[in-house]
Amino acid sequence: MTKETAKNGVTRVRGSGTQSVYTVLRREILAMTLTPGSPLDEVRLSDRFGMSRTPIREALLRLSGEGLVTTLPNRNTIVAPIDFAALPTYFDALTLMYRVTTRGAALHATSEAMGDIRRRQEEFAAAVVARDAFAMIEANREFHVAIAELAGNPYYTALFTRLLDEGRRILRLYYRTFDDRLPRQYVDEHEEMIAAIEARDPERADQLAMRHAAQIVKQIQDYVARDLGHPIDLSAS
Repeated sequence: MTKETAKNGVTRVRGSGTQSVYTVLRREILAMTLTPGSPLDEVRLSDRFGMSRTPIREALLRLSGEGLVTTLPNRNTIVAPIDFAALPTYFDALTLMYRVTTRGAALHATSEAMGDIRRRQEEFAAAVVARDAFAMIEANREFHVAIAELAGNPYYTALFTRLLDEGRRILRLYYRTFDDRLPRQYVDEHEEMIAAIEARDPERADQLAMRHAAQIVKQIQDYVARDLGHPIDLSAS
């Protein structure tokens, strides 16, 4: 690894600066501290983090690859807007991936393979108790990705992971309606899905996944319809 000297005179290992900037900005974007459309000026970020523009630029490139930031034609970078007009087709794809991955996992379940899924569920349950929205969103993602990986189709896993990542800010807005007191229902539904997978019951797993997706979609749709007039500006303009 190479080294570089930050603006404050501290020598850091090349790459560590990029990781720290990426981690902080990613958390702020997902937590909606940095709202959609917010400018991300490299000079200001360089001053904020006390380092050169190179690790800032590299961190923004990573965030761009995750769809969290967008570079405009004038080369300015902003937090990616949320495209509410695309939600119906997004929800269709999300629901399908819930179903096929959970069903597939039930067809391939073994006691050894369930360990990671159960660990992710424990993390999700702990985050719900702690009312830690960021941890809830991350653990929920990892729970469903673990199920997809058990199903064994890498194309499904890649698509589902992308959809879950794209939906994290929508999920963050939704959690706000509960004041981050997520109902125990979500934890219980995960447990029911685990039980169906362990029982190698693909029909039951499919039904539970469809119901789980449907109630999440309905709640988010109701929230968007009710609260689009919220003072948070969700457009890029």
